[in-house]
Amino acid sequence: MTNKPHTSQENNTPPKKQSVRFVTVTESSDGQRIDNFLMRELKNVPRSYLYRILRKGEVRVDKKRAKPSRKLLTGELVRIPPMVLPEQKKSKQAPQQLLNQLEKAILLEDQDLILINKPAGLAVHGGTGSPYGLIEAFRQLRQNLPFVELAHRLDKETSGIVILAKNRKALLSLHELFKSGEIDKYYQTLVYGQWKGGRQRVSNTLKKERGRKQKVQVQKGGKLATSIFYPKKTFAETTLIEVKLLTGRMHQIRTQLADKDFPILGDTQYGNFALNREYKKNLGLKRLFLHAFSVKFKLPLSGKTYQQEIPLAPDLQEVLSKLP
Repeated sequence: MTNKPHTSQENNTPPKKQSVRFVTVTESSDGQRIDNFLMRELKNVPRSYLYRILRKGEVRVDKKRAKPSRKLLTGELVRIPPMVLPEQKKSKQAPQQLLNQLEKAILLEDQDLILINKPAGLAVHGGTGSPYGLIEAFRQLRQNLPFVELAHRLDKETSGIVILAKNRKALLSLHELFKSGEIDKYYQTLVYGQWKGGRQRVSNTLKKERGRKQKVQVQKGGKLATSIFYPKKTFAETTLIEVKLLTGRMHQIRTQLADKDFPILGDTQYGNFALNREYKKNLGLKRLFLHAFSVKFKLPLSGKTYQQEIPLAPDLQEVLSKLP
């Protein structure tokens, strides 16, 4: 018997044809649209292909055709047709040292949520320049969890509390709480300048800078952003401020404070570069002085109230101890 020649362009091995699959909908996917369910099950398949097999009726739910908007129920059986899939690139794994750090950083965990103290320097999502982020590393740490997703974002250089959802219902419930402003989130930050006037509520509109996806500015026509600033302690040249977020816009705290001429120390995008160099050299401040230290909310799904507060990150506390 002779072997048939392979025709793959790179390594003479053709892409594998997957056999038909039957997936039972679990509670973590209850209420999810089938198109989004397929995107999660078939991460390396183009969207256009997924919608095509849906339109052609090749995907079935309990033996019936399903539209992309069809919402799934626990226990239903989804038929995923055979298809030729490109070979998946092996994703870069987070080092064991980071996994150990994340295990120790878990603040609270129950059947619905995980609260974790994210270290500074770790993005919440992997992307350009970051092969893995908090969520990818956590999934690697907890491979037995059928579902775990970020409920919100935190800047890469910001440390502090991040909420993860352990099921889809909890995730959607948290999204609604964030939209309605029913989650109390507090931050601590150190700004240059002596804050005057006590508590201040700041509302303005923030808009992404043209040509720069990761930077915003105070500008008309943007999205409304509202924060409450509470001065906690005044030093010779700086002020420690507590911030309550009433909305959750990108770089909201950093942009609003810079607009008021109170730049956050260590901020490489909106801050004062000369001051950053000075405070790094003299006080050892090597990153953005911003820490999410407190969160409080009630999850309608369970009726449980969550309240968590953590101390200022050790590296930031050390900087405070050196201030005149």
